[in-house]
Order: sequence, then C-alpha cells, then structure tokens
Amino acid sequence: MAKSTMEATPVTRIEGMGSIPNDNGVFFRVWAPHAKKVFVTGEFNDWSKNKHPMTHEGNGYWGMNISEAKAGNQYKYILQTDMGLLYRNDPYARELTNSAGNSLITDPNFEWTDHDFQTPSWNELVIYEMHIGSFNVKEDGKPGTFETARQRLGYLKALGVNAIELMPATEFPGGISWGYNLSHPYAIESDYGGVKGFKALINAAHELGIAVILDVVYNHFGPSDLDLWQFDGWSENGAGGIYFYQDWRSETPWGHTRPDYGRPEVRQYLRDNALMWLEDYHVDGLRTDALLFVRNVHGKNTPDADLPEGWSMMKWINEEVNKRYPWKIMIAEDLQDNEWITKRSEENGQGFNTQWDPAFTFSVRDVLKVPEDDHRDLEKIQFALMHNFNGDAFQRVIYTESHDDVANGKTRVPEEIAPGDAQGWFAKKRSVLGAVLVFTAAGIPMIFQGQEFVEDGWFDDTKPLDWSKFSDFKGIARLYRDCIRLRRNMEGLTKGLSGQHTRVTHVNNGDKVIVFHRWHEGGPKDSTIVVLNFMNKEHKDYIIGVPAEGVWKIRFNSDWKGYDESFTDTPAFDVETFTSKKDDQEYSIAINLGPYNALILSQD
Repeated sequence: MAKSTMEATPVTRIEGMGSIPNDNGVFFRVWAPHAKKVFVTGEFNDWSKNKHPMTHEGNGYWGMNISEAKAGNQYKYILQTDMGLLYRNDPYARELTNSAGNSLITDPNFEWTDHDFQTPSWNELVIYEMHIGSFNVKEDGKPGTFETARQRLGYLKALGVNAIELMPATEFPGGISWGYNLSHPYAIESDYGGVKGFKALINAAHELGIAVILDVVYNHFGPSDLDLWQFDGWSENGAGGIYFYQDWRSETPWGHTRPDYGRPEVRQYLRDNALMWLEDYHVDGLRTDALLFVRNVHGKNTPDADLPEGWSMMKWINEEVNKRYPWKIMIAEDLQDNEWITKRSEENGQGFNTQWDPAFTFSVRDVLKVPEDDHRDLEKIQFALMHNFNGDAFQRVIYTESHDDVANGKTRVPEEIAPGDAQGWFAKKRSVLGAVLVFTAAGIPMIFQGQEFVEDGWFDDTKPLDWSKFSDFKGIARLYRDCIRLRRNMEGLTKGLSGQHTRVTHVNNGDKVIVFHRWHEGGPKDSTIVVLNFMNKEHKDYIIGVPAEGVWKIRFNSDWKGYDESFTDTPAFDVETFTSKKDDQEYSIAINLGPYNALILSQD
C-alpha cells in the first residue's frame, strides 16, 4: 500500500473514560452499547451486584459517580446482556491487580520533577532498546521492574545514550513476556511496578537527560486474558465484538483480535491511548509495532487486503501528536521500505517522524557474518550508508541488533559471526565494525541491551542480561561510549556525524576498505571521515582522498588495545594531506589500518 487519502472519521469526544477520582468520590464511565444495564461493583460496595446502577448517557455510554469509592479500590463492571451477567474489567483501567484480576482506581497525582527536561533533537538521539523484565533482574533473580531499570540509569547516562526505548509495558498475561500480547491496552504491567513505578522511572530518566520512548501495539490485542473480547455480549460470526472486526479482517498471526479501525469509538480508544502515554506519563515518543498489520490484513503489500481505515487512523494519531507535541517522536516499525510511512500527512503520507530501517540491518549483518573476507561485498555497506526515506537522513532508525533481530531463530551479531565463540577475536573485531557503522552512518542510531558488552546467544525474556560481561568487556563498552560521544559531538570535533550529508568516497572491494565523508555544513570540527577495513589484514600507508587540505586527526581507532587486549593496536597517527588527486578529491592522506579496523578522523 502506498498511501490512502481516507480522512479520520469525526467522533464526538466523550471526556472522562474509566474511573476518575474527584472531590466527591470517583466518576465511572464505560462504553457498552449492547448492554441492557450496567453496574459498578467493588471494594467500596462489598462487591454488590446491584447497589450502583449506571446511568445510560446515550450512544452506548454509561456513567455514574460513587462517593464511597477512592483511589486504590478494586472494581469491575457487571453488564446485563443477552449472554447473561458479564463481569468485565474497565477497558480504560490504568492498573489491575493482575491480567486476570480486578481493575484498580488509580491516583492520578504524582510529584513530577522533570519540568526542565527537553527531548534531544532527533539528529542527536542515541537510543538504547530495553526489555524491563530481563534488563536488570532483582537480587533474588526474579524478573526486573521499573525500579531495577531505574537503578541502571546512571550507567546508561555514562554510556552516553540519551533515549531508552522500552518494549511494551502494558499489562500482559503472567509475569514474563516480551509484552506484545497485551491484555489491557491502558494498564501498566503490575509485575513491573505499576503506574507509580513507571512514572518514577520516566521522571528519573528525565532528570538525567534521558528521553523515554515506549513501544505500543495497535495491530492486535491479547489474545489471552482479554476482557475486551465480546465485551458487552454482542458479536457476529463468533468474532470479538464491539472492539474488533467481525469478519476476515480480524485475522492476524497472533489471533483473530485486530481492532476495528473503522468504528469511531475504537479509533478514539486507540488515539486516546497514544495521547495518554505522551501526556499523562510524560513519554517522549512512541514506536508503533508491526504497522504493516495495521494497514494490511495479511501484513503484505497486497491491495486486496488493505485496511484504508487503519492507515487513516494512524495518520490521524500522528497529526494529533504533531499538533500537540511536535517535539515528541513517532517511530514506525513497518519494515517494507515504504517512504509513504514517513511522508508528511499533508502530502497524504502517514506522518511518522521516522521508521526502523531493516535495509541497513540486513545489509550490514550480511557483510559481517560472511566467514571468508574475499566474499564480503562492500556494495552492501555502501547501500546501507546511502539508503534513506524522502531524502531525509533521520527518517530512519539504524541498528544491527533489536529484540526481533536477535531472537526467533536469529542471534546476536557476535554469535552470528562466530557461533559458539561470541567473545572471541573475530566476533569482537567484526561486531565492532557494525557498531561503528551504526554510530557514524546517517540515521538515528539504536543499540539493544547488552550489545555494548558483547552479550551472546539470543534474546530470551526468561534469560536475564548477563551484567558480569560488562566487567569482562569494559573495554568494548568504552569503545561504544567513545563512539557515542563522537556521534553526539560531545567533544565539539565531529558535528558532521549528526548532519544530513553522506558521501561514499572510496570503495575497494579487493582490499575490503570503504571510506565515507559525513558533514553538517562542512569544514573543521564538522566534516568527518570514517574508514573501515573489512579484511583480516593490515594496510600500511593506505591512500585515500579527503575533502580538505591540512591535518586530519584520529578521533577514534577501534584497534586500540585499551578496548581489548587482544586487539592489534596498529599505530594510527594524525596525518597531513598532500596534493594528489584521489577518490575525486584534490587532497589525499596516507593512513595505517589494522585488521578489521575502523578509524574516525576530523580537523581542528
């Protein structure tokens, strides 16, 4: 699907869904158009079935205020339907006792201290993707929480990342999951620490200058512990009822639980969900999971299965976010090399700010994993460097590892390079080349938890991140830190790495050397040269062309023994240009390259 011009369906905004504490108790409102009567039951009325009947407000909405109710109380709705009495959790509940338990009235008050925080410019973002349950487990070995993640924020700040991307933190069945099987789209996962824990993590991250991006899932719900299923007793064809499609459009790889993007109340439900994270939780951006399954039933570019109402709904959400919070970033995971995803909505694009770019990932990993140097194809690296969407370098997020790319039969990059020897010389040297590309190529760089200390194997939500590897590979973590500092221009010497411009100046597929020039406006402390040797061979006095006369200084040398004792430490010196036309440049330099070596140079 290229684009759709379908506009968002207007919907009358019903303010105040769910349970809302006020000066006179708690106001409850729920949408149940096929219920005959609706009651609120909970701790405040000893779980009475009929003490608190709700008033039908019209258009399927029911509401009432209960003076006895207060924050912290458990509750549910009881719906009288053609299917009998149905006990349902609140679709807008912010918190539950657990995924199969009761809804909780949440206190909206929190003492935010992040008022001075500003989201980094997108060309300065460095993202660290994390899974709360495995990132930093408790001392007793139980899954991690928002609090245990908060305890590592200082480490992340020292590493240099300025944004964390959290895999979904919404309530899911059980206590261990990737999070993409959410049962309650508005509720914070109870085992992670609930609403207060989530807000405390975000507040602490902001105080350290770290933005928080959250994964959201709108392509399907559940399918387990899913109270939204046949919520008010009505359905057609045995399907999911008011929140879901009732025909073949409900089908997804994860169950027949695709929301009905054409129903105004469901569109509102998802739009309000996106705004809730950005407004109430101070989240700095959202990554929409598996967007292709929002805009197409089968997750393919097949026009006969397109969902134009899914396209227009996401366009509507992006327009709302851009209007209210233009500095907050909306990231798509579409993975179809589709420029319309990040075209502006006024051009009938979907209006995302950026999208994950698997073309970079697959191209780089294909080159890194090849066992024989002679078979490494630097044309793939050149493609990875130059690929973009709509001529904007920062409309793509680039990475070699993500939760999807290191699981489900795929491994971490070092493991893929050297199966069974992921901390060996070859794995470290070549995986580092991939990391340097992530931090120096044009795009928004992202790494996955533990990548910076050579985590091996594959991602498993039951397997804690092995922090002992940080002690073993502090040098590699330092290498990542140094690259991040250069990427963010923290020394004021490599502004070009955050610029729009890239030119691949040198591709030697025989000696496996590639060189590219990155710049913002150009000139000293801006223009940056990156040289990568993809061969297990030293190159002495290797000549490359450069864009300006004068001394070019080595800002980074991946072969330094300070990063790893097994590295070669090939001498790399600051070099002065000489007049000799090379690579279509007027000036040249001669440099030394170690085996599988990356150099970064700029001028004072």
